[in-house]
Amino acid sequence: MTGCTPSTRAWCSSSSRTTRACRSGKRKRCDTGRALSALEWQPPLHTLNPCGLCCTSVVLNWQQMRKLTSAIIVIIYGDLPKNKENVIYLSNHQCTVDWIIADMLAIRQNALGHVRYVLKDGLKWLPLYGWYFSQHGGVYVKRSAKFNEKEMREKFRAQMKAETPMYLVIFPEGTRYNPEIPKVIADSQSFAEKEGLAILKHVLTPRVKATHVAIDTMKDYLDAVYDVTVAYEGTVDHKGQRKLAPSMTEFLCKECPRVHIFIDRIELKDIPEEQMYMRRWLHERFEIKDKLLIEFYDAKDSKRRNKFPGKSVHSKLSLKKTLPSLLFLGGLTASMLLTESGRKLYVKTWIYGTLIGCLWVSIKP
Repeated sequence: MTGCTPSTRAWCSSSSRTTRACRSGKRKRCDTGRALSALEWQPPLHTLNPCGLCCTSVVLNWQQMRKLTSAIIVIIYGDLPKNKENVIYLSNHQCTVDWIIADMLAIRQNALGHVRYVLKDGLKWLPLYGWYFSQHGGVYVKRSAKFNEKEMREKFRAQMKAETPMYLVIFPEGTRYNPEIPKVIADSQSFAEKEGLAILKHVLTPRVKATHVAIDTMKDYLDAVYDVTVAYEGTVDHKGQRKLAPSMTEFLCKECPRVHIFIDRIELKDIPEEQMYMRRWLHERFEIKDKLLIEFYDAKDSKRRNKFPGKSVHSKLSLKKTLPSLLFLGGLTASMLLTESGRKLYVKTWIYGTLIGCLWVSIKP
């Protein structure tokens, strides 16, 4: 293929600048041997392009679909159970794509609709999505002393009472690891040194509060904790220094790297219950992540770079897992955008839905 397909270009429409660059050829062309396609994975509603899934207005032929579905390379290390479980998913955090990685693992366990997130409080004001996350079982937390432990426990108890399947995603670092903001990394390392903890290079010092509350509240409801380490190829410059992880637009349209995912399934009995000891345990888990990432990015032997140690599996998805939801949501959106009345309804939904959603989460987050 000599350039962007109509479908992959359409996914870039959230950034008109990116789209124009793709069309003009000024930017590197989308490589369908690497770029993530809409058919390779189908995100839940909260991860869809807010512009309205415009790629679905393009009719794909069978040959295009086959090319797209073989696009992304996902390499999994460790043990990912085939069956769905009630779990807490703990991962390092580098970019918004990390949210999608959780979905990519969940769909392989038929648990995509069970994914819920612990989110920073400011995200509840996102148009429509802030309300959606909350209603779907997401929990908003503040990173300061205003952390509302009681409210968080009540939400988890309500979900357990309703026997809600649980695939709770937590990023314990509290913010992204961003090499372009060295102050955040330096502050994290200074805090670790002050507290007598190991200094970490490729991850930030984890915060234990949300993890402790979640595990402590749901310890009799959960089956396990998944300790997940994610690394993206192509995030090291020519000097061997870490650079920014891919943005969502880059991951979907640009020459995106392969994704390496290391999973360690941990039994609840192996996790300390007291917060003080759990804090130490969590830091030790991030030390393990850091060592994996040092091997991935900094190994002296170039043959050992860009991979984690141990056996790996190139994990693929079948069309039957992703295509039905894509066609349903895409058809629904496209049918609205193709008529004037539908477009008006679409715009009004965003405007009034945002206002009502913001009012809702301000009263009942």
